Amino acid sequence: MTPSMTRWRRFERRLDLADVAGNSRVEDPTLSRSRTGLLCSAMKGARNKTEQTGTMRLRIEQAIRAIPRGKVSTYGGVAKMAGYPGAARMVARVLRRGFGLPWQRVLGAGGAIKLTGDSAIEQRLRLEAEGVRFRGRKVDLRAHQYAATRRKTRSKKTS
Repeated sequence: MTPSMTRWRRFERRLDLADVAGNSRVEDPTLSRSRTGLLCSAMKGARNKTEQTGTMRLRIEQAIRAIPRGKVSTYGGVAKMAGYPGAARMVARVLRRGFGLPWQRVLGAGGAIKLTGDSAIEQRLRLEAEGVRFRGRKVDLRAHQYAATRRKTRSKKTS
């Protein structure tokens, strides 16, 4: 929660208390009238943004689950499959917070394991158990890359 939203909630509480006490006007030195209007519109935008992020997260999770055993994909490839080209960082964020996803099948560009320490060792062992071959430190993408058709994003109709 941003500091401005915290201030807004404090201001709302003061307004509620003023209504109970019978005061019609409460002045808050930290917020002006124009500032409160901006915060209200920003909160509405934040709600829409979280809804969009939720659908984006679900589509990325579906794309990750679609990668079959013995195949791998890159972060950028998963983003393209989900219909969000260029959202490779969001794929990493979903993998970090998601449960039950086949995380070991998602690699960095060129087939490199981007995790560090024990997680990298575990990812390599899991991939080898699925039958994925390595060339040095990278996966042989020619043999094991999963290339699914990209989901089409909805285009806005022009009238």
